[in-house]
Amino acid sequence: MLSSGAREIKPFIVMDVMARAEELEKSGEDVVHLEVGEPDFDTPAVVREAAMEAMASGKTRYTHAMGLLELREEICAYYGREYGVNVTPDRVMVTSGTSPAMLLMMIALLEQGDEVIISNPHYACYPNFIRAVGGVPVEVRTLPEDGFQYRPEEIRNALSKRTKAIIINSPSNPTGIVMTDANLRDIAAFSDRVIISDEIYHGLVYRDRARSILEYTDRAFVINGFSKLFAMTGWRLGYLIFPAEYSGVMKNIHQNFAISANSFVQWAGVAALRHSWPDVEKMKKIYDERRIFMIKRLKEIGFRLHHEPTGAFYVFADAGHFCGDSYREAFNMIEAVKVGVTPGIDFGSGGEGFLRFSYANSLENIARGLDRIEAYLKGRGHC
Repeated sequence: MLSSGAREIKPFIVMDVMARAEELEKSGEDVVHLEVGEPDFDTPAVVREAAMEAMASGKTRYTHAMGLLELREEICAYYGREYGVNVTPDRVMVTSGTSPAMLLMMIALLEQGDEVIISNPHYACYPNFIRAVGGVPVEVRTLPEDGFQYRPEEIRNALSKRTKAIIINSPSNPTGIVMTDANLRDIAAFSDRVIISDEIYHGLVYRDRARSILEYTDRAFVINGFSKLFAMTGWRLGYLIFPAEYSGVMKNIHQNFAISANSFVQWAGVAALRHSWPDVEKMKKIYDERRIFMIKRLKEIGFRLHHEPTGAFYVFADAGHFCGDSYREAFNMIEAVKVGVTPGIDFGSGGEGFLRFSYANSLENIARGLDRIEAYLKGRGHC
């Protein structure tokens, strides 16, 4: 019999859209993928070579539970160069992707009934991580006209004696919005709570730069990894940065629940941080070209963009005047014109009426997909 906790886990709708897209492709249909948040680039050659060299030289055993020291030192050096913050290796734990980092962090932080503030809309899986360990997600509605950024007074209104943490995500999934200096200072001011900063899209910023929460407060947990910036989704390599007092408990938790991340994948991570920056810059240039094209084309079609995204690889477009049921609209599109998009409801009730478009696809495919959507919208009535 299923546990009550298991029954509470909601589906990750974008994966359902992608599954239907794959079924259509197997039947011979030509599907354009604008739904999935996965780089379409190959992992840089220098990273692949480092993994093969590690395997050939026998680096295939368990590592320290916190991760290879060499990799943790590179992560610390990266945060020092990029953000001017001093992070030491004892504050870094390497994990098999950022999702395990999130779950293990929740184990370390939450008691039964503790509350975690999340924005609405938000990354679809946040509530499930919180609930999995008995926590309670508390949603704070954010508004399109604010770029879906928190208003400090709304956070303050949501605080209770059980509030343990506040989650931020910049650059954001689903919106692609990058938090400003003022946004981050406002959040850091809640210093009596832990700030959890999901920084997985850091580096993928096309105007100005993203700033780490660690520039504003040490009382923060930072989740980051290699999937997005280095096109390493299938490698499953992430990391968690935390306050020094959590070092011992994070080691114990990781030892018990995961032992360590894959050793040869960690050596690939070392190579990524040391040698793959020219590849990253090339990818970023292409992403930006796609971003500019997609924004222009979506506006031409008639979608509303309240704030233009400058990070990640998403555009969160207001489709409310086309259709209010984003779930039905996404599945209508995949069936009618074979274009995958993500319904805004996947990211909470605040995302209803929006569709998320990913530009992690070629410019040619993006153009084809948006042409199909334009024809679809012109050719059908209202929902």
